[in-house]
Amino acid sequence: MTTLDTAKLSRVGGQLGSNPAGVYQDGNSRRYYVKTLESVAHARNEWLAAQLYQLAGAPTLRYVTTAAPDQIATEWIVLEKKCLTHFTDSEREQARRWFGVHAWTANWDAAGFNGDNQGVAGGQVLTLDVGGALAFRAQGDPKGKAFGIRVDELDILRRDDANPHAVKLFAAMTPEQIEQAILVVARIPDDEIRQVVLASGGSATLADKMLARKADMARRIARTE
Repeated sequence: MTTLDTAKLSRVGGQLGSNPAGVYQDGNSRRYYVKTLESVAHARNEWLAAQLYQLAGAPTLRYVTTAAPDQIATEWIVLEKKCLTHFTDSEREQARRWFGVHAWTANWDAAGFNGDNQGVAGGQVLTLDVGGALAFRAQGDPKGKAFGIRVDELDILRRDDANPHAVKLFAAMTPEQIEQAILVVARIPDDEIRQVVLASGGSATLADKMLARKADMARRIARTE
């Protein structure tokens, strides 16, 4: 596995999001987007969230390990679309498949402040940044008790006027679509969730919380049957 040391790379581009960052290039002309986050804990949190997205099958950019513990890096790719406003109806439907994963991981920034956290590459819809998932907000503020064992995001991501792009994307989902999105998470084996959390630097307490959140989502289906 590649481990990036930005001190040994050339910076060839600037910051694109809300965190200090840049585009870096190695000696083989491979490029990476590298963010320096508020803390080591925030960086570990994003890495862990990316592994949970991968476990669920939800497409993201490809994350790469970094030498600096407060950095997060992804392989640089050329996007065909960088904003939800340019999505076709079929691309929006593709994005909605992963609604349950966004809710499970409490990714309040799933759609992005300007609709810019969803993109398209090679015809596939990708979540471009998972820094707003789990225990931290995108810019590094802890969520505290707002990240609990109840998955209120199943409602909040579809109704919060302060998150208009998420509402525009997810509010139109039918009960059947929501159920299918929840099943994406509900079908992940508990032991695989625990293994990924612990292997990615998370605690047993966090693993228990993610299992409790999965169970809460599964109960949502049971209540509608």
